[in-house]
Amino acid sequence: MTSPLTLDAVFHIGPVPITEPVLVTWAIMVVLSLVAHLMTRRLSLHPSRSQAALEAMVSAVDSQIADTMQADPAPYRALIGTILIYVLLANWSSLIPGVEPPTAHLETDAALAVIVFCATIFYGVRSLGAAGYLKTFAEPSWVMIPLNLVEQITRTFSLIVRLFGNIMSGVFVIGIILSLAGFLVPIPLMALDLLTGAVQAYIFAVLACVFIGAAISEGRPPRRAEAEQQETR
Repeated sequence: MTSPLTLDAVFHIGPVPITEPVLVTWAIMVVLSLVAHLMTRRLSLHPSRSQAALEAMVSAVDSQIADTMQADPAPYRALIGTILIYVLLANWSSLIPGVEPPTAHLETDAALAVIVFCATIFYGVRSLGAAGYLKTFAEPSWVMIPLNLVEQITRTFSLIVRLFGNIMSGVFVIGIILSLAGFLVPIPLMALDLLTGAVQAYIFAVLACVFIGAAISEGRPPRRAEAEQQETR
């Protein structure tokens, strides 16, 4: 098991090195694309078991978005749902022998956090306008502008550190015990790692909802926010 801070290229595409986290991410993308195609190619008013499971998953994501952001979940469903499913599968890929999860590497976690950071700005500007979004940094007073800017950066780093620390530590612990005790002893720890991966995926998705929700709700009149909440319900 190599250090998560060093990455060796598996092969190169021209001058671009392709590392193991990139390959695992591509594999997850292919799997998700195939499963999505197979589950949505024959949608019906009388759903099959797979369609019912898919609808239940979408409803759960919508419910979480609505409860967290107090907004219509439709514009955010694709982003939050994709983040949740990808992080979940990436975390669980550690259960495949010889595979290190992409989320145990800083590069992947940083890319996910940057996506959330950019989405926060995008949805904030789209909801409030560029001027309205920039004004939120001066609330409740212009004195808070530096602190609000720092907050935007620090919470992005918190996403990176939280996901990286939890997943990387699980990989190290299981790898160490596996090398010392054999193949059967780490099984309970692998089950715990499965639970940890699911919890971290959920937390990452919920925090993305919180950050985006804060960006789109800042500066909204209370009556408007309350009306949008009632429409969502």
